[in-house]
Amino acid sequence: MVTKQNLTVRLDRETIRKAKVLAADQGTSVSRLLVDFIERLLGQEEAYAAARRRALAELDRGYPLGGTIAGTRDDWHDRQGLR
Repeated sequence: MVTKQNLTVRLDRETIRKAKVLAADQGTSVSRLLVDFIERLLGQEEAYAAARRRALAELDRGYPLGGTIAGTRDDWHDRQGLR
């Protein structure tokens, strides 16, 4: 069973008027508009977090790029003369 709770939001009168007009145009209530918006926002955040976790897991696994490294680090950077 989903338990619901009231939430008070303070908005300026013009914003409230516009929200009521928008809700009426969409055949819903201002409360339903807010619920839908917040649920959509939370869904986007959850989807982003899941995608981020997947991407980081992919990076941790790494990608086999093949090839081999020929030569030493000193060969590549010509460091023999620095010793």
